[in-house]
Amino acid sequence: MVPFSFTDTPTLGLSAAALREAAAEWTAREIGQQPQVWQQIISQINADNELRQWFATQLAESGLRIILTGAGTSAYIGQALLPALSVRLPHATQRLEAISTTDLVSNPAQYLLGQYPTLLISYGRSGNSPESLKTVQLADQLLPDCRHLIITCNAVGQLAQYGQAHHQSKVLQLPDACHDRSFAMTSSFTGMYLATLWLFQPEQAQLDSTIDVTAQLLSQSAAIRAEAELPAERVVFVGSGGLAGIAREAALKYLELTAGQISSFYESSLGFRHGPKSVVNAQTQVFILRSNDPYTAKYDVDLYEEVQRDRRAAYCRLVQLDNCRGAALLTDAWLALPLIVYCQTLAFFKALQLEISPDNPCPTGEVNRVVQGVTLYPFIPTLTERA
Repeated sequence: MVPFSFTDTPTLGLSAAALREAAAEWTAREIGQQPQVWQQIISQINADNELRQWFATQLAESGLRIILTGAGTSAYIGQALLPALSVRLPHATQRLEAISTTDLVSNPAQYLLGQYPTLLISYGRSGNSPESLKTVQLADQLLPDCRHLIITCNAVGQLAQYGQAHHQSKVLQLPDACHDRSFAMTSSFTGMYLATLWLFQPEQAQLDSTIDVTAQLLSQSAAIRAEAELPAERVVFVGSGGLAGIAREAALKYLELTAGQISSFYESSLGFRHGPKSVVNAQTQVFILRSNDPYTAKYDVDLYEEVQRDRRAAYCRLVQLDNCRGAALLTDAWLALPLIVYCQTLAFFKALQLEISPDNPCPTGEVNRVVQGVTLYPFIPTLTERA
């Protein structure tokens, strides 16, 4: 494995002095380092024969229910991956679902169904979010046959420690560079996304192209900055299939890094017309993440042309990374990675324009890097739920 060097990472075209002055150094480096970190993650997984064999054994079991879970950004990993992974399961009797920990904790009896052998894949940057630990505990309480794959960026987090002590668990500890020091999840999101995609669908050619396309994209940061600095009070991200999950994460990144000064929204390309399009006005930017699937892309392009014809939005872009060689060859599951890096960079530069620290956009503490203030309650199933 090639050692990771913090000092060698790209900084989105900004000097170290400028980043320090803007309190933006961690976020810039954590966005810029992603192609390097992805290479590390794949090298690590490829070298871990025990993990890969264990995972292959789980996937060989017919009737297995697989749940992808996390909170906030970590939940969107599963939502973005679900469409691509669910059609490639080895057995027709298997089922794959993305359910957030925030839903699992508040309604465990509705989601944790004991009649199925279950593999719970949990995501956590810190592994210390209260819902993360409560979810694995509830799963073990309610499911007679539950295995855990914990993918985390923090070796000493509570989630990792739980997995290490559990006899039916594996912990995939990502490189320390994935453990974002900044407020917003960037490297951690793409790192956990990529690790899951590689375990299910290792495709070297797609990986190589993804890394190359993302590196090209990061070299174009000046153009992304100019785009980010266009005036707007609202921003909408739209995508189809798994890219709808990426649009959701992009909207959250924009909201977080601008400290809520810019209202952000997400929707699917076909769903946008069903009411959400009402958000578009003369202060709205619309970013449509174009699918590389020729059929799906027709709906993305139709929506783009419709928004252009309406002439209500301040700005509308069909995001297709056409300035990056090889982007058109990526399947949507892999295209998601450079697309979210583009969206992260866009949000980063908007924060700088607004003179908000990307590393700490909410210094007063109403929103925290690790969620606080959650009261967790013991769950006692009713007689109906036990039956």
